[in-house]
Amino acid sequence: MGLFSTRLSAGEMAPLCRQLATAYDAGIPVLQSLELVGRGAPSRRIRLMLRRIYDAIKNGSTFSDAARAESDMLPEFFVEVVAAGEIGGRLDVMLRDLAQYYEDQQVMKRSVISSLVYPGFQLGAAWFLGTFSLGLVSRMGQRGFSIGGYFNQYLMFQAASMVTLFALFWVMVALARVGVFQYILGFIKNYVWPIRPISRKYALARFFRGMSLLIGAGLSMTECMKRSAALTMNPLMERDLLKGLPIVRDGGTLVEAFDKSRCLSDVGRQMLMVGEHSGNLEGSLHKVAEWHFDEARAATRVAQTVMGLVILLVLAGLVGYIVITFYSRLYGGILEG
Repeated sequence: MGLFSTRLSAGEMAPLCRQLATAYDAGIPVLQSLELVGRGAPSRRIRLMLRRIYDAIKNGSTFSDAARAESDMLPEFFVEVVAAGEIGGRLDVMLRDLAQYYEDQQVMKRSVISSLVYPGFQLGAAWFLGTFSLGLVSRMGQRGFSIGGYFNQYLMFQAASMVTLFALFWVMVALARVGVFQYILGFIKNYVWPIRPISRKYALARFFRGMSLLIGAGLSMTECMKRSAALTMNPLMERDLLKGLPIVRDGGTLVEAFDKSRCLSDVGRQMLMVGEHSGNLEGSLHKVAEWHFDEARAATRVAQTVMGLVILLVLAGLVGYIVITFYSRLYGGILEG
């Protein structure tokens, strides 16, 4: 569970999904799998949650309904994928996909953090050393200047800055907990580069993977489209992908249904056509899902590089400003003296 959300983080969801998938693959029923995984859960909150899901299933609920009741802890994506797996009879495959998805998310998160550590240290050093140097130069020519007095003033300034920073941080945490940031994140995912291509490629990968699994499970094409579009976790993309439902209901092909879709990729359209003509639609959709996952990972690496360069450029500009200001004030004061 993170500070900005009551839901379990990717680092907590990855082992949970992997353990459930492994137990289910071994032929252990869902109830026993939940009980087994719950015993080794790393936190009391997760153990209690798994116990509530266990009790709900024992009393007649489906796995997806029991998981949906725990939406304050379980991500919405997890609930939707489990529901699709139950309906299609492919819960084991869906659990493995969930485990891989959250493991990839965790790897990406660690990679982003590691790439920002060094620029973060540089930015912090520039702030502390820069404010100290600029304040020192501006006061050196004043009467009654004391290095000890200035040092005390500097410590008080930094203490006030840190208090303000932590206050802003906790205000952001509070706003995130009540859901205000969902609208901001939704806007960023849909309209801000370089986050937009990453979000859309992951969403299309989930869509095509869901279609592949549900078609293989024997669901009707309209039901496959509805369930798979929900897996994008993007309302704008979901509405766009469902525009073709009437065409499919009237007997049209998927190529015709998605002809007017604005978010579908050209590769997706081509693979849909190949799958329908070859009769291996499930395999074609699985391939295009893997292609979109690879594209999303590549876009993530590009975004990391761009963000690192932006931070370094900002840092270079800040350091340059501090150096120029420092020496201009220093030599300006000497010349005036």
